[in-house]
Amino acid sequence: MATRRGVEAYLEPKTTVTEVTVILIAHDGEWTRRRVPSVEAARDWGRRAGIPVYDVALTGYPQRMRDFNERRKRAANG
Repeated sequence: MATRRGVEAYLEPKTTVTEVTVILIAHDGEWTRRRVPSVEAARDWGRRAGIPVYDVALTGYPQRMRDFNERRKRAANG
């Protein structure tokens, strides 16, 4: 977060395969995923860090993340 602008957090719910995760997405769509102990812990961390925390089940992923993934795919395929 210290080296990126406009970082927002998107909570992903626990599934049968993974625990609760959070995706941190920068202004340009660059992202990283991290496991978190709980939804509450992630929300508390977001408040302390001063970044918004969204529930991806309600908001979906932001377009900038999809655009970033598409740019990476095109660059990898030449």
